[in-house]
Amino acid sequence: MAAQGNLREGVHVLGQLLIRFLVGGLFVSAFAVFGTVLKPKSFAGLFGAAPSVGLATLALTIATEGKAYAAMEARSMLGGAAAFLVYAWCAMVLLYRYKPPAKIFTSLLLFLWLAVALTLWFYFFKAGV
Repeated sequence: MAAQGNLREGVHVLGQLLIRFLVGGLFVSAFAVFGTVLKPKSFAGLFGAAPSVGLATLALTIATEGKAYAAMEARSMLGGAAAFLVYAWCAMVLLYRYKPPAKIFTSLLLFLWLAVALTLWFYFFKAGV
């Protein structure tokens, strides 16, 4: 009996991975086509990855966990995006102004991203606002 339960659980996980792969692939392809239309072409990579993975994850979450849980996940994604915006703006300004070594400086700025993301989570998302 226990073996059948483990087998069912394994099949369920594989099914979710297959759905995630297919939906993710569709979104990546759609965003890549959208990105190739834009100028400069460097936007193609930007639109090919993060938005498509986020949308695929939300689609699968809605299908498996429901809309309320997906709404909570979407809010978390928005918090991470806001923290990344702060990170990117600080990196742009400070790299332009002081011209430090980019690899070291941007790696250190990840702590800023983490601090902003955790602050947003603690004050806005954990409280359920």
